[in-house]
Amino acid sequence: MNAMKETAVYTHGHHESVLRSHRWRTAENSAAYLIGELRPGLSVLDVGCGPGTITADLAALVSPGGRVTAVDAAPDVLDQARAHVAERGLAGSVEFATADVHALDFPDDSFDVVHAHQVLQHVGDPVRALREMRRVCRPGGIVAARDADYAAMTWFPGTPGLEEWLSLYRGVARANGGEPDAGRRLLSWAREAGFTAVAASATAWCYATPEEVAWWSSLWADRTTASSYASIAADGGHATPAELTAIAEAWHAWGAAPDAWFSVLNGEILARA
Repeated sequence: MNAMKETAVYTHGHHESVLRSHRWRTAENSAAYLIGELRPGLSVLDVGCGPGTITADLAALVSPGGRVTAVDAAPDVLDQARAHVAERGLAGSVEFATADVHALDFPDDSFDVVHAHQVLQHVGDPVRALREMRRVCRPGGIVAARDADYAAMTWFPGTPGLEEWLSLYRGVARANGGEPDAGRRLLSWAREAGFTAVAASATAWCYATPEEVAWWSSLWADRTTASSYASIAADGGHATPAELTAIAEAWHAWGAAPDAWFSVLNGEILARA
């Protein structure tokens, strides 16, 4: 990809409906593939840390003696991450900084583990990002990445409104310079970045209880009309406000179905530096 695309827009933004999803994430439900590689004393770089829920879990897993450096491109969300880490009593084990994954401001060989969750789908040049993650990882260390694959998402009952949502989202994400079907590409990107020892896997989030379905459908309905994604979709000519409202209503209707079920496939890589 060219240099211009390294400034890809973060499609979701940080509206409350987005952070509602991010705050749900833990190491257990979002980084289980990595947990077995962690032990006390390790140093971890958490790229794109968001509100810090996974960050705090990583800090707990490398304590005592370990340290996590959490970075994000958005200064405001780092304030939320600091507050969450402090609430967990882990402030002494985590430091924060703004950063661009394409050009990390750390020396070579700085960390034992470099982790990025749901980041590479949004960056302009994921191969360059992985090269940077490899550069700051110590020889023999682990670069770990996990990303959703939108084209592989599936749900029941079927509804044209959600099909329209998926097509629209993928179009908006690509127009912003990202790749919404990143999960299936992680292995390929890692090999292109120069990794030779890569363990690839996949796990899924599944929302099937009434509480999970209500949460998932409402947050996507809200994103579709009120988040940065909604503004980008409308301003970019991808959808009219009326079309976005119709998609939001389809989310609510789907969420009201008694047998509603939704699964999100995530690709994962553990790449040895």
